[in-house]
Parts: sequence; structure tokens; C-alpha cells
Amino acid sequence: MDTENPSAPSRAQSRIPGKNHPHARPQSGVVHDNARHTENFTVIGNHLAQHPELSLLAIGLATYIQSVRQGTSVDIKTLADRFPEGPTRIAAALNELEAHGYLRRNRERTPAGRIVTRTVSCNRPGHRNAPTDTANRPARRTTPAATDKPPPRKKRLPAVPEPACTAPALLQTALDVLAGLRRRDPRLLLSATDAEHLAPGVAAWLERDIAPTAVRHALTENLPNEPLIRPAAFLAHRLAAQLPPLPPLRPPASPAPQPRHPFQTCDGCGLAFRAPEPGRCRGCRADPKETV
Repeated sequence: MDTENPSAPSRAQSRIPGKNHPHARPQSGVVHDNARHTENFTVIGNHLAQHPELSLLAIGLATYIQSVRQGTSVDIKTLADRFPEGPTRIAAALNELEAHGYLRRNRERTPAGRIVTRTVSCNRPGHRNAPTDTANRPARRTTPAATDKPPPRKKRLPAVPEPACTAPALLQTALDVLAGLRRRDPRLLLSATDAEHLAPGVAAWLERDIAPTAVRHALTENLPNEPLIRPAAFLAHRLAAQLPPLPPLRPPASPAPQPRHPFQTCDGCGLAFRAPEPGRCRGCRADPKETV
């Protein structure tokens, strides 16, 4: 007859879902059904996929850009042809990625002398100038990097002209002009901060008797074909460099014409002259011989 083990539990202990078992199905929310990728995949950091400030469009666009081969065109027109969001929304998403360090757009000169824009995709902002030679690459660190530099701060926008009058109505008209620029070219989509910086410069044009439509035309004509890395800086330069002169001073109104007096007969010489009442003409009054 077998001997009962007094230390053995009387019944199997039940697992607490979600606590004892690492793969227990949660009570609510998403459930992952994952398979391990062995080819044709891209590693995306959670700092991008779960970024607290980027829009969903910007996160998706960054994911696409990081997944394509080097040399693939990722300019606004190409992306607008590839996706249904349109050039305005895509331009805004690219500006988001650039502001948070996931994208750098550098102007470079080709050997033929042509200026082109080179787009650099950063899968981890702040980690720049990483070695490309895998043979000489240092061992991967297992602890967080304390010396990684933060993304570089944006340079200040160039100064714009200041108007002599800062009436609220004038500044509001200037903001309306800036808000309408993106209808002419989606690359001129401005943030509220950029528009606030540029508004005094537009107001300086308006107070020079330049119509809002003329200001809008001056800011949007002959734009470069390549992407505008900082549209606000480009507009600030135009507002300052092409500022029209002040309008000429208007001449004062001419004095009212003097009334025409009736003809009088001079008491001294008998000639006719105009005067409000009878008397002597100017010549007789000036002649001392005619003084009584």
C-alpha cells in the first residue's frame, strides 16, 4: 500500500490570469498574435511608434520612409502620388518629423553645380555620426546612453520689418494673408508660432499701400522647385529683402481761391483796379507824391 506524502498539496493551485502566466489573455484591450519575422522587415523603435506628440500620419510616414531603400524619392510630390492624404497634409507631417529630429533636409550642390535637397531619415534622433563600417563598429551598449546629444535646436527665424502701426485689425489682415499662402503652395503651411513672427512683416507691407493680394503674390511667385526646408525662414527673408518703399507724401491741399473783387476807379490816377471798396490803387498808395 502506497504511503501518502503529507507535504504534497491536496489539489493543483490555480493560476491567476495575467499575473502568474506571462501570456495570459487580458481582460480587455488588444491581444497580439505575433509571428517572428525572418526577412523583409524593418525595426521601428517604440519612441517613434508611441510618440506622445507626433500625429498618426507623421508616425506612419516615418515608418514608411525608414522601410524604403536608400535613394528612394521621398519628396512631397512623390509621397502625395503614393498616398491619398494629399500634399498639404504630407508637408505638415514632414515638418513634424523634422521638428522632432526624425528627418533632416540638407541642401547640397551636385558636381554639375545644381542645388538639390538631400533627405536624411533618422531612426533614433540624437544618435548622429554613427560609424557605418560594421567591422570597426564598437560593441553595442546594454545600458542607456547618457552622452547621446539631443536633437539640435532650430535656428531663430530671421527678423522681419516692423510696421509703424500695430493696430489689431492690421495684424489680423496680415495673419489672413499668411494663412492663405498654403492655398497657393502647400509647402507654405505655417505653424501658429511662425505666423505670429511673420505677421508684423506683412503689416509693414500693407501700411505701404500694398494690397493683400499683391503681398500674397510677391511671397509666392518664383518659388524654388526643391522642398522648402524652413518655409517661415524663406518668407521672412522675402519680407525683409523685397520690402517696398514708403509711398510719397501727398502734397497739402491748395488754399481756397481768393474772391474776385469788383473793379474800382483809382481816386489818384483814374485807372481801374480790383478792390472791395473805392480808394487808391497799389501804385498810388506806394507813390509818396500822392500822399495827402
